[in-house]
Amino acid sequence: MRVIVIGGTGTIGSAVVAALSARHEVVTVGRTRGDFQVDLASAESIRAMFQSVGKFDAVISAAGQAKFGSLDELTDADYLFSFSNKLMGQANLVRIGRQLIADGGSFTLTSGVLSREPIKGSASISMVNAGLEGFARAAALELPRGVRVNVVSPPWVTETLIARKVDPSKGMPAAVVAKAYLASVEGTMTGQTLDPRKLAGQ
Repeated sequence: MRVIVIGGTGTIGSAVVAALSARHEVVTVGRTRGDFQVDLASAESIRAMFQSVGKFDAVISAAGQAKFGSLDELTDADYLFSFSNKLMGQANLVRIGRQLIADGGSFTLTSGVLSREPIKGSASISMVNAGLEGFARAAALELPRGVRVNVVSPPWVTETLIARKVDPSKGMPAAVVAKAYLASVEGTMTGQTLDPRKLAGQ
């Protein structure tokens, strides 16, 4: 398969690219790096990216920005930023890409553990993560030609915690998280939110 990995130069994305590369052709896409570039907040940028890449069988998004902050700190602009990037940006990958993807292809999006296990300061992120999971459940009912869509909800990633000088014991290595993305691409499920911890038996 020819798989587009958006965010393919990031921590999780790099691990996904490494896991896929043994069996599939991988096209890496980033905001400023990779084989191609895209701004997820821009529908026009997404359209241009798909046109530049050409034929593809699957899309994985390990990208999307969202603001962290308390209810007192977050502004309307902060919520709109999170919505435009992480939620609408990834939803638009499906909305725009569904007409271009190969028959039986798949989209795999990324939410995160904060959708179901929120912490103080995560209101904006938890909101868009949960919204993305709801979008995938509903969109899966309408996608044509056997096209599938799933969401991976990663836990805290070990490498990220180490980089932030936080106790990494509660994290999961990116290489283990990447297995959930492979399961989505190579499996048959659709409309599902995959928890890498459950797949790893944790």
